[in-house]
Amino acid sequence: MNTYEKRSQMLKAMAHPVRIKIIEALAQGEKCVCELQKLSEFKMSTISRHLLQMKNAKIIAGRRDKNQIFYKLLVPCVLNVFKCIDKAMITGKC
Repeated sequence: MNTYEKRSQMLKAMAHPVRIKIIEALAQGEKCVCELQKLSEFKMSTISRHLLQMKNAKIIAGRRDKNQIFYKLLVPCVLNVFKCIDKAMITGKC
């Protein structure tokens, strides 16, 4: 897989409102799946699919603690992409 394909894979893994919300929540610190599920009206199975997609793209990582899984953000620099997009939406430039 070349650099462009890897970039595309990572961007696709972030390209959903719920995933963006999860990334921003994880920027504040590690969260369990149940906390992330409360961020949306989706079922746990749907949230798990979103988490898996981001985990496969190496944006987040999970760790098991007894019967709960906790996730953390591996690449906090993706928040800079969001800042750039927000600025571009307001000013038309980054």
